[in-house]
Amino acid sequence: MEMMKAVRIHRFGGPEVLTYEDAPRPQIASDELLVRVHGAGVNPVDWKIREGRLQQFLQHKLPLILGWDFSGVVEEVGSAVEGFKVGDEVYARPDIRRDGAYAEFIAVRAREVALKPKTLDHIHAAAVPLASITAWDALIKTARLEAGQRVLIHAAAGGVGHFAVQFARWRGAYVIGTASAANHDLVRELGANEMIDYRAERFEEKVKDVDVVFDTVGGDVQRRSWGVLKKGGMLVSIVDRPSEKTAEEYGVRAAYVFIEPDAEVLKQVAELIDAGVVKPVVENIFALSEARRAHELSQSGHVRGKIVLRVA
Repeated sequence: MEMMKAVRIHRFGGPEVLTYEDAPRPQIASDELLVRVHGAGVNPVDWKIREGRLQQFLQHKLPLILGWDFSGVVEEVGSAVEGFKVGDEVYARPDIRRDGAYAEFIAVRAREVALKPKTLDHIHAAAVPLASITAWDALIKTARLEAGQRVLIHAAAGGVGHFAVQFARWRGAYVIGTASAANHDLVRELGANEMIDYRAERFEEKVKDVDVVFDTVGGDVQRRSWGVLKKGGMLVSIVDRPSEKTAEEYGVRAAYVFIEPDAEVLKQVAELIDAGVVKPVVENIFALSEARRAHELSQSGHVRGKIVLRVA
């Protein structure tokens, strides 16, 4: 059996359970691609699964390779796959119910994969799939954000938030973002019209009558967000499922988004990136063997843009 380097967990727990070790190189089915991973994005879902929070829902078997955000080069093509060839540069948010991309190779269903943006290297391309699909599903598919609407994006400098700002600007919306003061210039550069320092100001005292709230934080932030919506507006969350009862009390709508792989969205995002409309922000790059440090930083909750592991 051929081996590869990977970061796996053999039990659920803190960052210390991440083990950089030899693991079997995956074998592909007829509908799959074997991709040599060059960059793997680090996301909150990674450490939530590492801790065992989603164990019942996802039923992961151990040992498990984490990481569901990658860019790399096609090494092998399944016999039933069309549209891809060895040597193609691709990116994807693969199925989180399977082994992930904290490894030198990943086996991924071809239908989950898209050609990476031509203008990005693999490290920056690896920062795109999961966060961009999340922001797209929340604002474009679910909220159906339109030109002229007002949108409040929480944690606008974060991994998902900074894509949401750019998509909202592209749609012609008026964008209000929350972020620490140190990140205001970045988020304005990405397209925000108005910024609120969540550490010094209460956003509900500064904002009202918005059409869409994009909640990437949950908890108290979500509870305080209901009152800033106009009648008929929508709160979309990716962290805590919002209460339909509360939405009814405020005369607004609510939605919870949990994404699946979506190669079609990645194709559209790649076009926007190559056209210079959207760009990923990568603030921290670690070696694959430094996955523990990457998780510690991600779990701090104060990440600007994305964290990426350099694999190849």
